[in-house]
Amino acid sequence: MIKIEELAKQLSAQIVQTHVSWVLLLEDVVYKIKKPVNFGFLDYSTLEKRRENCEREVLLNRRLCSNVYLGVVPISYVNGVYILEDDSHVVEYAVKMRRIPTERLLINMLDKASTDHMKLIAKRVFEFHTKVERKDEFGRIEIMKFNTDENFQQTQKYIGITIDAQDYAFIMEKTQTFYEKYGELFEKRIRNGRIRDGHGDLRLEHVAFLDNGICIFDCIEFNERFRCGDVINDMCFLSMELELYGRDDLSKVYEDEYRKLSKDEEFDIFLPFFKCYRAYVRGKVNSFLLDDPNYPNKEQAKTLAIKLFKLSASYARLI
Repeated sequence: MIKIEELAKQLSAQIVQTHVSWVLLLEDVVYKIKKPVNFGFLDYSTLEKRRENCEREVLLNRRLCSNVYLGVVPISYVNGVYILEDDSHVVEYAVKMRRIPTERLLINMLDKASTDHMKLIAKRVFEFHTKVERKDEFGRIEIMKFNTDENFQQTQKYIGITIDAQDYAFIMEKTQTFYEKYGELFEKRIRNGRIRDGHGDLRLEHVAFLDNGICIFDCIEFNERFRCGDVINDMCFLSMELELYGRDDLSKVYEDEYRKLSKDEEFDIFLPFFKCYRAYVRGKVNSFLLDDPNYPNKEQAKTLAIKLFKLSASYARLI
């Protein structure tokens, strides 16, 4: 396995990590390296799988952020030294990206983001959804139920740690009731072309205002089931995160603009359901960080997971 600290030291790079990746930050470029992990829904366990996922990541992300993704590069280890962009003795692969100035990220612009910013994002996301491939099979209620059942199964171990037992049972009950009540609408949305190959991880830190336009990056490449689905499920991740950070006003503008552009008759029925789902997924992912022996900020991850599960429960009350 690659020694990430050694590589970072050699490059004089800062390391940022998630539960699935290491990101090496240099002055002008970024190298994103996938951790050799297998969570079932995500498998980066072999070098070949990591290379394939790097290539898929570049291909998919160029749809919404073409100028940032430079390509996939090999990393060789020769005579005790790591050599980037060298294929003589490959030990790892990385996605090479232009570095986006942190002040351009929406997560760092919340104090000055405007109504116009939100409308521009909604328009960008809506136009993206109209152009990408239909993926009707991922709109089936069985697929969505598989996703939510998986979430509940994978978070049982965190009851009493990051999620309250009553909230866990309540969210699960409301989710099941929604399926029973609106099963026919899931089929209608498939017929109406509302199921698309989307982004899957449309978060505040993945939206940037660059000189050449809005860049939305870091989509999910590792599992179609999480990337493809209902367009509301895709777009509402961002509004959920805006509300997580207390910007309900910006969330409303974003949602209202997307609703207006999409002319979606079921928008208000599905919006709280999918926001409940998205908040739960984020709570789950932050809970996973508690099990990573190398993750340094576990208390921070735990606090955020608790907040996200509470947010998910608040959306469940609106279903």
